[in-house]
Amino acid sequence: MTIPLRPVSAVEALADALRRRVLSGELAPGTPLPEQELSAAYGVARPTVREALAVLVHEGLLRRERHRSAQVAEVTLDDLDDLMFVRRPLEDLMAVALAGRRVADADAALDRMAALPADAPWSDVVAEHMALHQAMVVEVGSPRLERLYGVLAAETRLGLVRLRTVYTDRDVLVAEHRELLDAVARGPADAARRAVAAHLDHGWGEG
Repeated sequence: MTIPLRPVSAVEALADALRRRVLSGELAPGTPLPEQELSAAYGVARPTVREALAVLVHEGLLRRERHRSAQVAEVTLDDLDDLMFVRRPLEDLMAVALAGRRVADADAALDRMAALPADAPWSDVVAEHMALHQAMVVEVGSPRLERLYGVLAAETRLGLVRLRTVYTDRDVLVAEHRELLDAVARGPADAARRAVAAHLDHGWGEG
């Protein structure tokens, strides 16, 4: 059965272009995104720009105050600490549920990350990193855990932008995630929990 592909709208294309620039760190936190300048730069109408910015505001990548241009959202070190405070118990639940199980979709995301070309933008690494962790959460089979984790997705992605200065060699990032997936698959639950906790503390602690 052939499933037709849905054409990508100008709004989606612009939102994707801006998303990649934010997640690659090209657009630094606090950078304003005036509608008129974006309209001229990308050759699209201002209503298209306004809708694309609204998409990214909804995702948490941009913030907007009344009568001011949208700005790239900033995640401070205090924000990251609080994010980890909330993520740790969720990831701990995940580790217990998945101990002794192999997560094929997580392995696939890691393989895609490893196969990215050397000059791939950091946003592509962020996308596969998020896909890996999301696959593990989905594998648990708890819709509520999945929803809670999804609420944190935007700040997690923004936090990952900071990690590009920690992981200048992507092979190191790939190896660490390979060790994580292997540890969870081996089990038992206590070992999986320790591996997940160590993984969170390592990268984010240096971010």
